Amino acid sequence: MFMRYFSRLLSAMAGPRPVVLSGPSGAGKSTLLKKLMQEYDSVFGFSVSHTTRNPRPGEQDGKDYHFVTREAMQAGIDNGEFIESAEFSGNMYGTSKAAVQAVQAKNLICILDIDMQGVKNIKRTDLNPLYISIQPPSIDVLENRLRHRKTESEESLQRRLQIATVDMELSKEPGMFDVQIVNDNLEDAYGQLKHALLEEINVVKKINMSS
Repeated sequence: MFMRYFSRLLSAMAGPRPVVLSGPSGAGKSTLLKKLMQEYDSVFGFSVSHTTRNPRPGEQDGKDYHFVTREAMQAGIDNGEFIESAEFSGNMYGTSKAAVQAVQAKNLICILDIDMQGVKNIKRTDLNPLYISIQPPSIDVLENRLRHRKTESEESLQRRLQIATVDMELSKEPGMFDVQIVNDNLEDAYGQLKHALLEEINVVKKINMSS
């Protein structure tokens, strides 16, 4: 019932085709996103997710995440205000319709940075995004990157690695993603990302030039 109702809502969303970017924590999504936003700031808009976790040092509410209470987020989910939501390490994460609509209303390509659970949820809707998977070269490389961050407890790190192993396997399923990028070299990965998005970028540029 909810998905049918929500599919009708999404089909009414106007604006450029969104992009779903997914991959394990430490695969380099955030770095690639920053490069993309810097080069094409008038083309892309980032969908700011909601989360119940506490802000990390340097994170800003409304920019990195909408930091909310569990009660407020659950109420939003119950009211059908979220495209997708998931729980990780005791914290809730999700993408609201309002966050996507705010970007699309500006004639920008909305980028959604979500996990595999979210990808599966969005595939049940009419959002019709371009699905791009960013993956590390191997689980060992990913572990080194996560340890280098020094932001995780050992327990949290092991949990992330377990989830990443499943994520890497699921990403290989036929039809799950339109584009697969292995981030072994940042510049090469960024080149592949730009190439995958070139058609959508050109469409938005034309719209913006004519408006």
